[in-house]
Amino acid sequence: MISAHLKPQVTRLINPVVKLAVHAGITANGVTVVGAIGTLASAFYFYPRGHLFIGTLVICFFALSDLFDGAIARLTNGTGTAWGGFLDSTIDRVTDSAILIGVLLYMIDRDQTVSILILISLVSGGLIPYIRAKAESMSIECSGGFAERTERVVLSLTAIGLYGLGIDYALIIGFSLLSAAGVFTVIQRMVIVYRALQKV
Repeated sequence: MISAHLKPQVTRLINPVVKLAVHAGITANGVTVVGAIGTLASAFYFYPRGHLFIGTLVICFFALSDLFDGAIARLTNGTGTAWGGFLDSTIDRVTDSAILIGVLLYMIDRDQTVSILILISLVSGGLIPYIRAKAESMSIECSGGFAERTERVVLSLTAIGLYGLGIDYALIIGFSLLSAAGVFTVIQRMVIVYRALQKV
């Protein structure tokens, strides 16, 4: 939802930087890997120690790699390579999970309710792309849904960052919304697949 509306504007904005990166020999896969390492290190260093705001700022910086790697791939290979697409998709799952696990490690002894909501968000966040991949293996288009990856990442990082600023109810509200949106999107995609199979 968010990415579909903002992607063209963001692409135009970062194109000059992307062209410089390509001329400097920077590859899309390299940007993907560096961004992933930075996100993983930040999530597991800052969040378990309770540095939620500064950790979120650092993660947001590394999350920019997700904008640049796709743009670099399109500029150098047209639509990117199959391996690049696979690598990017796999790393997205790893980094998204790392963010939630990092904050879970901090919250698990502090708030059981928030911890459960984070776990629900973690599981549903893994199911959403799995359902799409499984559906596409059966030649069923299944990219719809209420909360796609961009929405989930923005919501989780916003909630974590605000909590780090001292807004105590940010996590309970944020992860209540995220877990509900995740479960709802899982159901939506299951319905899409069910309906498509009924037409076969």
